[in-house]
Amino acid sequence: MKALVTGGGGFLGQAIVRALLARGATVRSFSRQAHEALHVLGVEQLRGDLVDAAAMSAAVAGCDVVFHVAAKPGIWGAYAVYHQTNVTGTLNVIAACRQHAVRRLVYTSSPSVVFDGHDMEGVDESVPYPSHFEAHYPHTKALAEQAVLAANDAQLATVSLRPHLIWGPGDNHLLPRMVARARSGQLRRIGARPNLIDTVHVDNAADAHLLAADRLAPGAAIAGRAYFISQGAPVPMWDMVNHLLGAAGAPLVTKSVPVPMALALAWVFETLHRLTSNPAEPRLTRFVVREMSTAHWFDISAARRDLGYAPRISMADGLAQLRTALHADPAGRST
Repeated sequence: MKALVTGGGGFLGQAIVRALLARGATVRSFSRQAHEALHVLGVEQLRGDLVDAAAMSAAVAGCDVVFHVAAKPGIWGAYAVYHQTNVTGTLNVIAACRQHAVRRLVYTSSPSVVFDGHDMEGVDESVPYPSHFEAHYPHTKALAEQAVLAANDAQLATVSLRPHLIWGPGDNHLLPRMVARARSGQLRRIGARPNLIDTVHVDNAADAHLLAADRLAPGAAIAGRAYFISQGAPVPMWDMVNHLLGAAGAPLVTKSVPVPMALALAWVFETLHRLTSNPAEPRLTRFVVREMSTAHWFDISAARRDLGYAPRISMADGLAQLRTALHADPAGRST
């Protein structure tokens, strides 16, 4: 099998690449820059942008399955930029799959595509998309997911996976930011509720992608469907934050601010950034406040049933693994 992984040099992308190589698959990565870790693994790397249809077509050529992992993450920036990468880029992936008769497309989505700012406790995939989004990332990811699922037909089988709060060794996004804020004294609990959240270890998320690819084919039961992916064991938000900070040897979060105060501060930060045309991400946004002060955990029985998914790495084992990796490489680059 020859597989293309868009964003193969990223956190989840590298985990999927390693899992594919362990199976003996031939792997190609498509991203905007070359990655030394992939070079060491002997992975073919093509450089380009998702919005470049010709480059995307060249990357897909000759592949049997595509894992579309690349996206523009974050919570601040121009809508047009998010739309261009997350929506137009995804449409280019779909078009390239059709052009080269690729039969399987596994898309990496996010549970944030259905987050409406309120508690989501034990919901399944029947929960609808919200009518309003407070950030461009979930909005454009929702549009992209809908395009992927609508593309499912007799020639191209598609499936969308929604892993929630991915963590583990090699995280170059969530954990480094959290650790930096904790060490600078800028991290606070938001609210006093022990709101439960789902998370997923990066290798468990990668397992789910390969399981989906194994079962995906035109007309298959999973084709044209979305699936939540998690550890299957929700934990209190701030307990999880402190577990991760503890693994990194960073100060734990003990101080808190009320939700109304946090929302007011977020509005001020957002307004100042807009008035000054500051492209940097504000210290706090209303989307983040609502994410951190609400419950969001999901029923993964569909993934267990249809994909054969079961979290292979437990929370305890994953945290021990993370602690060991960070001790070996405090910068967090260890994988």
